[in-house]
Amino acid sequence: MDQSILGTNVITQIGLLVNDIEATSQVYADFFGVDNPGWFWSDRFAIEKTEFRGIPTEARAKLSFFDMGSLQLELIEPDHHPSTWRESLDRNGEGFHHIAFIVEGMKEKISILQRNQIPVLQHGENAQGEYAYAYMDTFPQLKLLIELLEQDKK
Repeated sequence: MDQSILGTNVITQIGLLVNDIEATSQVYADFFGVDNPGWFWSDRFAIEKTEFRGIPTEARAKLSFFDMGSLQLELIEPDHHPSTWRESLDRNGEGFHHIAFIVEGMKEKISILQRNQIPVLQHGENAQGEYAYAYMDTFPQLKLLIELLEQDKK
């Protein structure tokens, strides 16, 4: 195969679920000897249009991003609303959640994956069309979740 289904094979991000983002982000900062980037809330539903398993959800998460050279480490502390983050944290505890890839043509990539029996688990995009994300349920095939990220969609 000359080209991957996603149009890239470069992993851009690793996502980890945590129960306490403040404490965990400080531990990471201390361990790697970098500044703590702090955290922020993901956007509300009115902005993000989040769906989990095909159903609109008010899910939000506290997010912290560590830029680690060519790879970004994302810490995620989910709220109580239904989401892939809450489901995974409740089922598996803290730790690995996903690997992410930056793609172009998100809708086309999702369509290709769905034709290959890989469903969308959760997706959202901001109202301004600046970015979109989709968690694809690649667990049966790849034994992990992948996240598609599309930026500057305008």
